Amino acid sequence: MRVALPQRVPRRWLHSAIPLAVFTLLLVYFWARSLRALSGCRSGAQSCIAREPPPFQVRQQSRPLEAPEREEPQCLGPQGMLGRMMRPFRASLNPERDVELSQYLAGWRELVRFLTPLGSIFAFATSEASAKVTALEALVHGPEAAHYTSLATMVAWERPGIAPRLSARCPGSLTMLLLHRALRWSQLCLHRVATGMLGGPDAGAQCSDAYGTALAPHHPWFVRQAAHLAFLAFPGRGRLLELACPGSKEAEARNALVRAAGTLEDVYNRTQGLLADGGLLELA
Repeated sequence: MRVALPQRVPRRWLHSAIPLAVFTLLLVYFWARSLRALSGCRSGAQSCIAREPPPFQVRQQSRPLEAPEREEPQCLGPQGMLGRMMRPFRASLNPERDVELSQYLAGWRELVRFLTPLGSIFAFATSEASAKVTALEALVHGPEAAHYTSLATMVAWERPGIAPRLSARCPGSLTMLLLHRALRWSQLCLHRVATGMLGGPDAGAQCSDAYGTALAPHHPWFVRQAAHLAFLAFPGRGRLLELACPGSKEAEARNALVRAAGTLEDVYNRTQGLLADGGLLELA
């Protein structure tokens, strides 16, 4: 028995030393991370997490996050995803307070390209949007193209036949109304993803709420239930920011997405007014 004692002592010491060593390593790890946080941001795509909310949570009227002398993110440039989407939408807002349909539809084509990578669960929605864009493009380039140069000319051409049971007589206005509602969802979703606070609702919950505001009132019950289930598989905020602005820091991507959502809101507001003046908001 006395011979075994020297072997037991180191074994007991070893069992108590392992947790102590792990605890010490954890302390060293968190101490090192705190030093790095104090000295500057980590290298990589993500920026440091500030103790305060992002600037555009508390100062939505403030200037962009980047310093004025810095170049804007590539995603807002001519080849960037958001830049390609924003330019035709902005060009659709002509000085006559009208909406140019060819540019509006070009913007929608780019918006569909942006929404498509969100997952196969949204393939049906994007294919529906593409079908509506194609239907309007057929009118814009068809034999009666002179009446489909802008939203105002289309409303003036189709309005005499408007009636609850005669929506087939105004195919352009009906299709435009459905795209208009979908644009509102897109704008709300992108804005809420861009301005969502750290630790708050995830992107799926925010875009689901946007769906409840913009589209759910016009959908039957089973479509609403299917949509809410689909948002459970929605990509996270980081993935959406990466899709919108690849290679940019989080603050830059958020700022770019706010600007894109602002462009969509401008187009939505102009279209909303024209559809309301034409009595088309309740067409479907």
